[in-house]
Order: sequence, then C-alpha cells, then structure tokens
Amino acid sequence: MKPVRQIITYKHYFEEFLKSQSNKVKAKIYKILELVEFQEKIPSKYLKHIEGTKGLYETRFSLGKNIWRVFCFFDNGKLVILLNGFQKKTQKTPKKEIDKAVRLMNEYFEEVKR
Repeated sequence: MKPVRQIITYKHYFEEFLKSQSNKVKAKIYKILELVEFQEKIPSKYLKHIEGTKGLYETRFSLGKNIWRVFCFFDNGKLVILLNGFQKKTQKTPKKEIDKAVRLMNEYFEEVKR
C-alpha cells in the first residue's frame, strides 16, 4: 500500500517523548501513526483539530485508562510534522502543552521560509 502522507518529526521533542514510553505505548503510537500515514480519511477519534488554533492537530490514543496526545500539523496538505507529546491527566488538554506546540509549529514555518 502506498502512503497518503509522509510523516516527519520536528526537532527532538517527539523522539524524547517516544523514548520515555513503554513498549506497549510505543506499539500503540506506531499503530496510530500508520493509520495517519496510509488512510485517506482519518477518524476524529485518532486525529482532531485543536480548537482556537490555526492548523494544530493532536493524534489521540489510549491504553487502559491512560490517555496520550501528540501534536502535529500539515505542511502542503501531505506532510504531518510531529511535535511534542504528553500523557493526559485531566479532561482538558493543558494550555501550556498547546502553547508549546503552537510555538514549535510557528518556529517550523519560520525556518521553512528562510
């Protein structure tokens, strides 16, 4: 099967997040990323736009009662750039995590312009 999107990471944030996870969580993350890479339409259960932002999304997954989020965005419609990830402890996504992801997304686009 041919990929619909290319997935890359920006800087080191996602890799550091991934390294700190258990093998079960890593397997779940890879499964969701495979879905994002190969499926034309991604269910909102797995990829959701962050309200109040311009172009920031979160991949969503859970294992047991634990919930994780990894922020990402698209570049030219096909490229998914993975940013920071975190384990969710509350109902709402923490504002400081969203702010960090928005800052990283803006940094990325500034670097691409140069």
